[in-house]
Amino acid sequence: MDHGIIQQHADVLSVQGLGIDVLQVLLVDYGLSCERVAAGNAISGSFWGDSEAGLVGDRLVLRDDTPVHSALHEACHYICMTPDRRAGLHTDAGGDYDEESAVCYLQILLADRLTGVGRERLMADMDAWGYSFRLGSTKAWFEGDAGDARGWLLREGIIDAEGSPSGQLRC
Repeated sequence: MDHGIIQQHADVLSVQGLGIDVLQVLLVDYGLSCERVAAGNAISGSFWGDSEAGLVGDRLVLRDDTPVHSALHEACHYICMTPDRRAGLHTDAGGDYDEESAVCYLQILLADRLTGVGRERLMADMDAWGYSFRLGSTKAWFEGDAGDARGWLLREGIIDAEGSPSGQLRC
């Protein structure tokens, strides 16, 4: 997957459209807090800049125009990283290709726990934003080429045998 081309699309669900409180309820068990910054202000800890979510320690930094897929992606980086990286986290989540695939997979699973989002909406938003997968779409990757990502999440205890998020951070 390639995140090098970031395009903003008005039809992509934003934090304002979902509600920051909804994200906070989902992420609190992972030890993440959601912090809102005012419109027009820079998002601290944002790797990509513009409206993309930021990570600073255990804070997910968002604006109302931050896409929900970006918020979930950065939250999943936090969940999937090692404790030593989590302890020094500011802006760059790091990780390798396998972890990045796991992050993408997990954000789709977590979307199912957000009323009004779900995996279908999130995958469409990821495609509209410019995520790029070998099979041509997020859905095709998730359904037909993401076994390695699912296996990684299972080995790390982040999902259970049924493929549901366990609520646990990577140890």
